[in-house]
Amino acid sequence: MHLLLEIIFIAILAFAIWFFAKNVKKISRNIQLGRKDEINDHKDLRWKNVLLLAFGQKKMFKKPVVGVLHFLVYAGFIIINIEVMEILLDGILGKHRLFSFAGGLYTFLIDCFEILAFLVLASCAIFLVRRNILKIKRLNNKDLNGWPKTDANAILCTEIILMSLFLLMNGCDTLLQQRGFGEYGETITGNFVLSQFLHPLLSGLSSPALEGIERTCWWLHIVGILAFLNYLPYSKHLHIILAFPNAYYSRLIPEGEMKNMKDIQNEVLYAMQPELAPTEAPSEKTNFGAKDVFDLSWKNLLDAYSCTECGRCSAACPANQTGKLLSPRNIMMQTRDRLTSVGENIDKNGKFEEDNKSLLRDYISEEELRACTTCNACVEECPVSISPLDIILQMRRYLVMEESNAPAEWNGMFSNTETNFAPWKFSPDDRDAWVNEM
Repeated sequence: MHLLLEIIFIAILAFAIWFFAKNVKKISRNIQLGRKDEINDHKDLRWKNVLLLAFGQKKMFKKPVVGVLHFLVYAGFIIINIEVMEILLDGILGKHRLFSFAGGLYTFLIDCFEILAFLVLASCAIFLVRRNILKIKRLNNKDLNGWPKTDANAILCTEIILMSLFLLMNGCDTLLQQRGFGEYGETITGNFVLSQFLHPLLSGLSSPALEGIERTCWWLHIVGILAFLNYLPYSKHLHIILAFPNAYYSRLIPEGEMKNMKDIQNEVLYAMQPELAPTEAPSEKTNFGAKDVFDLSWKNLLDAYSCTECGRCSAACPANQTGKLLSPRNIMMQTRDRLTSVGENIDKNGKFEEDNKSLLRDYISEEELRACTTCNACVEECPVSISPLDIILQMRRYLVMEESNAPAEWNGMFSNTETNFAPWKFSPDDRDAWVNEM
């Protein structure tokens, strides 16, 4: 029987790893559909961002209570799952509590894991209350209608279940140790700090019944962890993994500085100094801005996959708060949805087949793009330094420079800037004339 269970366990583990690797490969391919963008400067500052933003979750602590709760959920869940290594080895080797030979150190570590498990459980319960009872505004925005809201609640409930299974498994295990039942009697760890309080609830059960509960919790816990791992690519919780590379590749230039196109800068230079203009026409047509995900950089696409859907960007957006259609969170979610659709198209056809859709208009409207004030508040608020603003600017650039599509007021300003080098309808000489009148 033990051998059969080992074979089943190894088969489940192998399938979970294979399926996860397959999805990771798809996501990596989708990200690489974007334009090339060299980001390899100031490596010391980039590693500092990883430590502060991804590991330390520095920006989360702008709201201290929420920051602490989120840190407990994140750090607790990761640390507790160190025990998964023992569960994996137990399953592969057919052992029970393989590392219990460490004695007091082992008991101390499991005690720490139990405390963290309880804190994770309590924090997730509080987050569920905030979302579904207190109905915090940014967590109940129309952006999250449908699957996004279900996804968030499902993950919180899953974490509560996993932590409860962990505590119940330990409670049954230590009670069976006390009774000297089977292989449990061969492993003496002593009671654990929290699960021992479950003993009064469990003591009335027979030893075979306790073993059944303990084994069920063991299997559900590890299968739940593996299922969670393979659910990540379909969930906003993919940020658990991608927050780290995204923090590393985040922008280091001064806040609010826009990335100008070299070709446009040269046009201005040549207008002011015609002698520098090249005599030969460019060999390739320059594309301005972005219409679809293929026109965005790979970093923009990594941003889309890294979005936590927390809504801090939209809550800080002045356009959104005054009732405009723009929601930076929705910009990222729609970019991710479009990229997912493109990936599915490639999977189905072997290459991308034109689907008569694009990120612009089919997923993100002109009204949303034009409402942006470029204040950079969304980037400043994002816990992992995602930049919805960069995507907005590139799509607006496409509208203006590829389609000549802009409000009349903008076109007047563009024309004046081109002819008079300023937004106003006055030549440089006329603009200076006021000095003589002073």
